[in-house]
Amino acid sequence: MTMKTYRIRKPKIVVIGGGTGLPVILKSLRNQGVDITAVVTVADDGGSSGELRDSITTITPPGDLRNVLIALSDMPKLYEDIFQYRFHEGDKFLANHALGNLIIAGMSEMRGSTYEAIQLLSKMMHVDGKVYPSSDEPLILQAVFEDGTTAIGESKIAIDRKTIDHVFVKNQANNELPKAARKVVSSIMEADMIVLGPGSLFTSILPNLMIPEIGEALIKTNAETIYICNIMTQKGETEHFTDAEHVKVLHQHLGQPFIDTVLVNIEKVPEGYMDFEIYDEYLVQVKHDFQGLRNQGCRVVSTDFLKLHDGGVFHDGEKVVSELLRIVYSAKK
Repeated sequence: MTMKTYRIRKPKIVVIGGGTGLPVILKSLRNQGVDITAVVTVADDGGSSGELRDSITTITPPGDLRNVLIALSDMPKLYEDIFQYRFHEGDKFLANHALGNLIIAGMSEMRGSTYEAIQLLSKMMHVDGKVYPSSDEPLILQAVFEDGTTAIGESKIAIDRKTIDHVFVKNQANNELPKAARKVVSSIMEADMIVLGPGSLFTSILPNLMIPEIGEALIKTNAETIYICNIMTQKGETEHFTDAEHVKVLHQHLGQPFIDTVLVNIEKVPEGYMDFEIYDEYLVQVKHDFQGLRNQGCRVVSTDFLKLHDGGVFHDGEKVVSELLRIVYSAKK
């Protein structure tokens, strides 16, 4: 491909994950002149999403999809507030449900497919990019711990704080191996860059990669594959993990190295800053092992990616996206 044709065509970036980290990156990536595809986990079984998937067993959990749609939408703030509105705890059967979750659930039932519902909502919400659930079926995430015991369900995995050996996903309906939703695999194969994270390693990122077709596509794609390493370790998931150990887990799950570049935050979180009552799943900052990353064939980009607000520790979306754009454009020279 010549540089001339590349300047005409927008670079294609596929972002894979779930949880709160994914929308941060997508919001900053929007309006940057790139072709965005978000692939979103459908293994969430907690909170409003979990209750809805229990009530309507044919739909995938809507919470992460809702947040991604909003991150890529240019809707006025009022519409966003309506979509994000959460009913009060005293509202009986509507308690704690986000209005957007109910809309996605209703449209999924109406269309007979979460995939179709999200495509329709993307048009209604003027989404800049494409949003795909990783599978059109709700998935059950299962963890096997080093002591041989298991936990079933994304929300149950961290409870006992055991060391995880590996995770895998099955269809909720029939316990079979899941299939990727339409266009997910082709998006990965046609991408210039794949971005994993930021997000919980075992419960937001790996549930997508454990869908066999998606894992195979990530191994085969020629795209630059980037992992945005978490800033903090998480209880029951990545306790005592270095950045190199995060990548080691990803490589072990797919059976071979596939991460090209790792983005690592090296800015220190101020002592006593973190509000651990609100952010109770986080422990300490991820320690660095740059040699361990290089030994796995990864290029390391280490700088200040830190953003602090409301007692929490987050990735600075603008700084991360600036680095992603630098990499995707320099790769084409």
